[in-house]
Amino acid sequence: MVKKNTDKNSASQGQKTIALNKTARHEYHLEARFEAGISLQGWELKAIRAGRLAMSESYAVVKGGEILWFGAQITPLLSASTHVIADDRRTRKLLLHRHEIDKLVGKVERDGYTLIPTACYWKGNKVKLEIALAKGKQAHDKRQASKDRDWQREQQRAMRRHNKNA
Repeated sequence: MVKKNTDKNSASQGQKTIALNKTARHEYHLEARFEAGISLQGWELKAIRAGRLAMSESYAVVKGGEILWFGAQITPLLSASTHVIADDRRTRKLLLHRHEIDKLVGKVERDGYTLIPTACYWKGNKVKLEIALAKGKQAHDKRQASKDRDWQREQQRAMRRHNKNA
């Protein structure tokens, strides 16, 4: 499902951010965003509630008609169960509708896109992962993006100064 709601008051709608991938916008051109569920074990859910998720170097891969999440680290709690062997960098399955998976498989395999996790958040009592179809930026694109950001900031400052004097 393509995420259409970009409301800044998402916490008031039952969504609370767990982790963000802040470098994703700097490193990639983000095209479309999708919301996916995550297949988690019990100890992982408890660790996420305690804030022990690191997803900065994670990525999603299409494998065997499924989408898998690699590289995310969920550090187990010390009070984790002794009969469960906790693997903090386990590969986790992402849960999407079949038509969404087919669309992503086509874009990744034919068009050369990459699947990048951009945010992890609570939706009700479930953990959701926002993944984006992305293409990598080159060095000159990154420099241009930072120049554009600086220019927008300067424009805002000039407008505030102008409105303050009016």
